[in-house]
Amino acid sequence: MIGAIAGDIAGSRFEGDSGPPEGFELFAPDCRFTDDTVCTLAVAEALMQGADFSTTLKHFVRRHPDRGYGGMFRQWAFSERTSGYGSWGNGAPMRVSAVGWLTKSAEDADHLAAAQAQVSHDHPDAVAAARAVARTILAFRQGASVGEVRDWLTGTFGYDLRAESALARGGFDVSAAGTVPVALAAAFVCESWEETVRTVIGLGGDTDTLACIAGAVAEARHGVPVDVADRAREYLTPDLREVLSRFEERVSKG
Repeated sequence: MIGAIAGDIAGSRFEGDSGPPEGFELFAPDCRFTDDTVCTLAVAEALMQGADFSTTLKHFVRRHPDRGYGGMFRQWAFSERTSGYGSWGNGAPMRVSAVGWLTKSAEDADHLAAAQAQVSHDHPDAVAAARAVARTILAFRQGASVGEVRDWLTGTFGYDLRAESALARGGFDVSAAGTVPVALAAAFVCESWEETVRTVIGLGGDTDTLACIAGAVAEARHGVPVDVADRAREYLTPDLREVLSRFEERVSKG
């Protein structure tokens, strides 16, 4: 999951831009963790505690209120509503990486990915995208090849995951269905976590979320360099670092 968090932080300062030049500094003073990290850790906490996704997400958002949440999601988070509001945005797949790390079966990954999505992002496209990301992480953890994962995703969700077409779309589509194929295509074609994250950030647009999703998948495929992980942790507040530490301990114990 540190791959998702580090990607979010690295992409944070370029959000909405056309994309930085090659060789940009991954972590700079104006980087920060965004709503992507807050929500990712909230889902992880809910899974570890067996808690309600809606309640836990709202608790984390209200504790970290100024992290770039979308307007509709922010309204939901500060309301008493517990059901979804029809969102097809990329918030559901952005926050799902912990599901891929804490489950052992495809059935559990599907169920929990959908459950964490539906409390807010209950459009079928958002639920499908969350399932796709969680299942991809689980598959790489279990030794599947890129070809096997790509074929399953294409057959199940109809995603075009060819790098030449997916990456050509750029990063300005904030829909779940538009974001996830781009992030996955980069993670499939690149040969390291850093190359993956640099590739999607270079597309511009929703750079933090693209790098969060792509970084999550690239971690499952390649791992994350120790120096990158350590640097990313420095940007987190103590409460979020504590959740991350408990999560990593849980994963290490299998």
